[in-house]
Amino acid sequence: MIRISKIDFHNKAEIDIAFAIRHKVFVEEQTVDPALEYDHHESISQHYLVYNNDIPCGTARWRITPKGIKLERFAILHEYRNQGIGDALVQKVLEDVLPLNQTIYLHSQLRACNLYRRNGFMEEGDIFVEAGIEHYKMTFRRST
Repeated sequence: MIRISKIDFHNKAEIDIAFAIRHKVFVEEQTVDPALEYDHHESISQHYLVYNNDIPCGTARWRITPKGIKLERFAILHEYRNQGIGDALVQKVLEDVLPLNQTIYLHSQLRACNLYRRNGFMEEGDIFVEAGIEHYKMTFRRST
């Protein structure tokens, strides 16, 4: 059973779990520099943890920027991918941010674009490199 919880950045136990998942996915698996993975936006972001059968397996965050709401740091542990957990996490975050009625966007690694497309996002512009990985900017398209 998938369960998604909003977590408080100041709850050390929960944020440590989220950071451990991000470290495993981004730093260990994708060799992102840890200095790029953790930033000054952590304390102003809304964070989430995903549990599969009570085992923490994914995380994400969002924050308000001058351009709108930016979804970030979506990470699902390798052994839990392709099981609908990423879709559930994107849908939960969208459920929380859509009422804010702002532009919703993200920077997607190329290999994750299908996940975001399935959930209403479309690519904009050209591929760019962020943290040594190719990305597209993707913006959520509200259904009319």
